[in-house]
Amino acid sequence: MTDTLAAAREAYRQRDWRGARDGLLAADAAGGLTADDVFILADAAWWLGRVEESLAAGERAYRLYLDGDRPARAAMAAIHIAVDLFLRGDEVIGSGWIRRAQRLLRDEPEGPEHGYLRYLVEVEASLGGPNLDAVIASAERVEALGRAHDDPNLVALGILGHGRALVKQARTAEGMALLDEAMVAVLTEDMAPEWSGNVYCHLMAACHEVGDIRRAVAWTEATTRWLQTLPDAVLFTGICRVHRSQVLQASGGWDQAEREAEQVCRDLAHLHVASVAEGYYQVGELRRLRGDLVGAEEAYEQARQRGREPQPGLALLQLARGRTQAAAAAIATALAGALDPLARFRLCAARVEIALAAGDLDAAEEACSEVEATAERYGSSGLDATARAARGAVLVGRGRPEEALAALRSACQRWRELGIPYDAARVGVLLAQACAALGDADGAERELDVAVDVFDRLGAVTDADGVATRRGARRSTDGLTARELEVLIEVASGSSNRAIAEKLVISEKTVARHLSNIFVKLGCSSRTAAASYAFEHGLLAPRG
Repeated sequence: MTDTLAAAREAYRQRDWRGARDGLLAADAAGGLTADDVFILADAAWWLGRVEESLAAGERAYRLYLDGDRPARAAMAAIHIAVDLFLRGDEVIGSGWIRRAQRLLRDEPEGPEHGYLRYLVEVEASLGGPNLDAVIASAERVEALGRAHDDPNLVALGILGHGRALVKQARTAEGMALLDEAMVAVLTEDMAPEWSGNVYCHLMAACHEVGDIRRAVAWTEATTRWLQTLPDAVLFTGICRVHRSQVLQASGGWDQAEREAEQVCRDLAHLHVASVAEGYYQVGELRRLRGDLVGAEEAYEQARQRGREPQPGLALLQLARGRTQAAAAAIATALAGALDPLARFRLCAARVEIALAAGDLDAAEEACSEVEATAERYGSSGLDATARAARGAVLVGRGRPEEALAALRSACQRWRELGIPYDAARVGVLLAQACAALGDADGAERELDVAVDVFDRLGAVTDADGVATRRGARRSTDGLTARELEVLIEVASGSSNRAIAEKLVISEKTVARHLSNIFVKLGCSSRTAAASYAFEHGLLAPRG
C-alpha cells in the first residue's frame, strides 16, 4: 500500500491524473489516505471530468482538515469546492463555500489562502464593477502575497488581475503586456492547471473584447502545444477548444471551428457551463454565417438557456431572414441593458448594419460614432478596422461613395493584414457598391469577384447569395437563394452531395445545409420531392 500511495502521489505531481486517481483509490481501499491525499484525489477526479466524485472527495478533505485542526487548509479545500461549483454554474452553493472559507481565515495569519480568496472575491468577481482602481490594488496585494510565500499561482493571478483591470480602463497596451507576462508564467512556471486555465481564459477574453486577433492566434498556438503535456485534462482541453474555435472562425477555418465548438458542448456539458454557453453561441454564429438559419436559432437558444445572451448574433439572424424591424428592436433592447463599452462595441457594430438595412441613417450614424469613439479609446487594430468599415458603410448609405472609398480600402487592408478573410470580403462588397455608385463597373465587378471567392470557400451562403442577387442572379418565388437554386438543380439532375460539392467548390457539409433549407422552404421531405419541384417549375429540362 505504501508503494501504491507513493506512486499515486508522484503521478499527481506529473499531472497524470488517471494514474493518480487509480492509485489513490486503491490506497484508500486499504485505509491509507491523509487529508492532503484526499484533497489531491478530488483534484485528479475533477480533471478527469468526474464532477460528483471530485466534489465528494473535496468535502471529505474539508472535514478531515477541520478534524485535524488545520483551518487554513480547510479554507483552501472550501475555495476549491467553490470554484468547481462556480464553473458548473452552481453560484448559490459556491458562494456558501466561499463564506465558509472567509470565516475560517478570519483569525488566521495572512497566508497564500488569503491570496486565493482575495483574488476570487476582490479581483475576479469585481472586474465588472465600477471601482477598477480598487481591483488593481487588490491584484497587487495578491501578487505580493504570492511573492512572499513563493506561490507562482498567486503571482500570475495578481499580474493577470492587474492587467485585466487596465484593459477595462482602456489602458490597453499596459494591460495586455501584463496579461502576456501572466501567460508566460503558465508556460514556464510550475503553476497548478486550474489557475493556468484561469489565466488563459482571461487573456483570450481580453483579446476577444479588444479585437486583438494576432495575440489570440499566437497564444492559442502556444497553448495548443502545451496542452499536449496534459492529455487527460478534459476540462482544460475543452475550455481551450472554445477559444481555438473563435480563432479558427476569424482566420477562415470554419469547418474545424464548428467541430471544435460542437465538441465543447458535448464534453463540458456537466463541467463548465460558461464554456458550453459560449460554445453554443459560437455554433450559432457559424451556422448563421453559413446560411443554416434554423440551426443557428437552435444554437442561440441553447446559449441563452445557459446564461449567455445571444446578441448580436440573434439580431443579425433576424436580419438574414429579412425581418429588419425585429432585428432593429432586438439590437436596441440589447444595447439598453449594456453598460460595458467593449460589450457595447459589438452591439453597435451590428446596429450599424441593421440600421442601414432598415434605412435609418440617423441610428446608423449614432451607432457608428460610438464604435469609432470606442476604437479610438482602446487603440486595438481589430476595433479600428471594424470602426473604419462601419464609417465606410454609413458613407455609402448616405450616398457619399468618394468619401467611403478611403475608409473602406483602409479597413479591407487591415483585415487582410490581420488574416481575417471574411471581414475583408464583407468590406469588399461595400467597396463594390462605392465603385458602382461612381460609375466604375469594372472595379465593382473585381471587388465582387474577390469577395464571392472568399464566401464560397468559407461557405458563407447568405453573403454569397447577396452578391449573386446584386449581380441579378435568378431567385425562386418560394424564397430559395441563388445558391440553393444551384444545389436544387444539381439534386434534380441526380448528383450526389459529394458531386455537388465538387462542382460548386463548397464542402459537403455546406451542401447538406443548403438541402435542409431547401426542404424547409419547399415543404419537401426528400430529394425526390425536391427534384419534382425543380421539374415542375422548369428549372431544368426533363430527361428522356
